[in-house]
Amino acid sequence: MDDPTLTLQSAMRWPDANSRILKAIASRNIRAALFVCGVRLADASGPQLLSAWDQGGHLICNHSYSHLFYNDPAISYSDFAVDFLKNEKVIAPYHTRTNFFRYPFLKEGDTAEKRDQFRKLLHERGYRVGHVTIDASDWYVDQRYTDRLANTGTTHSAPDLNAYRDFLTSHLLDRATFYRQLAIDVTGRDVRHTLLLHYNVLNALVLPDILNAFEHAGWQWIDASLAYEDPIFRSEPRIVPAGESLIWALAKESGNFNGRLRYPGEDSVYEKPKLDTLSL
Repeated sequence: MDDPTLTLQSAMRWPDANSRILKAIASRNIRAALFVCGVRLADASGPQLLSAWDQGGHLICNHSYSHLFYNDPAISYSDFAVDFLKNEKVIAPYHTRTNFFRYPFLKEGDTAEKRDQFRKLLHERGYRVGHVTIDASDWYVDQRYTDRLANTGTTHSAPDLNAYRDFLTSHLLDRATFYRQLAIDVTGRDVRHTLLLHYNVLNALVLPDILNAFEHAGWQWIDASLAYEDPIFRSEPRIVPAGESLIWALAKESGNFNGRLRYPGEDSVYEKPKLDTLSL
């Protein structure tokens, strides 16, 4: 789960969101990986939020301090490296703090030089990339829901939570099916997948339903630490621009699946027409 924050775009406060998300995960007796940006937790309540995850045994991981877009030519390697190192102080106090790093937006550099410079820094400091294999746009579905919620009583009626839940669940399962089959075709086997979800209002409300839906579709939830033992997570695809889902990047590197790949792998532009059609 990416981007825990003290500021949610709705009437829900972070303690409620935190409690709901952690309760849903605990119901499966699994341990997740939480990728933290310090800027989103930069007041006195930040340690309280992270302590709850720490006490639950969940991995606390580096996601940079400011969530910079490394594929922006204006963001230099030095800018990105300083921001990454700044975030180490944020996660250092916690028992379950790890040396996993996840690139913001899953973007690993717009040039080979920037890509390789930062990979070298990660290696020197003993980090591994906390890759996503199943990418999705849950953040955008949440944005649509919370925007509608904010406009209730003005330009919109109250949003139908069930409709957003159903759309999000269908979207996540669709993306999971796509990346699972792509992984099998690229590697010749099933891999242990990591699903990207974000710390937001919609997930706080419907995460139990998402967990159920994946189980009914035949998926089994496992600890993030167990998933990351799969050798695939040691891969370093040499593509430019670098990044996206690890499965996407490996498929791109092979040169054999270009007809099945879009760029970026996931984004709001793909889901907007569907949500517009449903008036969500």
